[in-house]
Amino acid sequence: MKKKSVIAIAGMMSLWLAACGQAGGGQNVQTEPSVVETVQETQNSEETPVAEETQAAQTEAPAESTAPTETETPVQTEAPAQAATDAAETEAAAGSEAASSSTEETQASGGYADNFAVDSEAAAAFGTQIKDAVAAQDIEALADLASFPLYVGFTDESVNVTSREEFVALGAERIFTPELVDSVGNADVNGLSPSMAGFALSSNDGPNIIFSVVNGALAIQGINY
Repeated sequence: MKKKSVIAIAGMMSLWLAACGQAGGGQNVQTEPSVVETVQETQNSEETPVAEETQAAQTEAPAESTAPTETETPVQTEAPAQAATDAAETEAAAGSEAASSSTEETQASGGYADNFAVDSEAAAAFGTQIKDAVAAQDIEALADLASFPLYVGFTDESVNVTSREEFVALGAERIFTPELVDSVGNADVNGLSPSMAGFALSSNDGPNIIFSVVNGALAIQGINY
């Protein structure tokens, strides 16, 4: 808008100068710059700062664009930590499964929870081993079937035998009395029934040998005369 006004003024001045020249007899005396030149200089003086500012702005723009943009490098600490946690949990789960599998294999290989978990065939088989050791009056074989401490109730006293060596030291003559040999020898291994105390191997209410589950397996725990 400002530029149009300047051009209009310049045009009017030109017409006025032309009229003055004709009135002065065609004299072409120019003591001052023409209005057109003045207008052009004014335009140039006005446009120059704008051009300089534009050029400065264009010069600064690449400088800003070329400046490296600061970007924060994501710190990936949670992912490795989570991976380590997952690995630890997987390893712990594998260990738990292995322990469970081992327990199941132990139970499957003959481990018993209590006396009532023992089937009749297993009870009969163990009872037969006891009968064979008593019939042979083999104190070493009987000691191999026992769990210690072992209760031995003689007619005159009762003792708790704490080791295999201590049991063997009692002597075969004292352990294998005629009454015990007869009672155990005539016992029916197929008629054994479990109780909280275990299985009683005897006949005719005579001396007996008690065996039960100890640490998942059958073992002699008492001899009563």
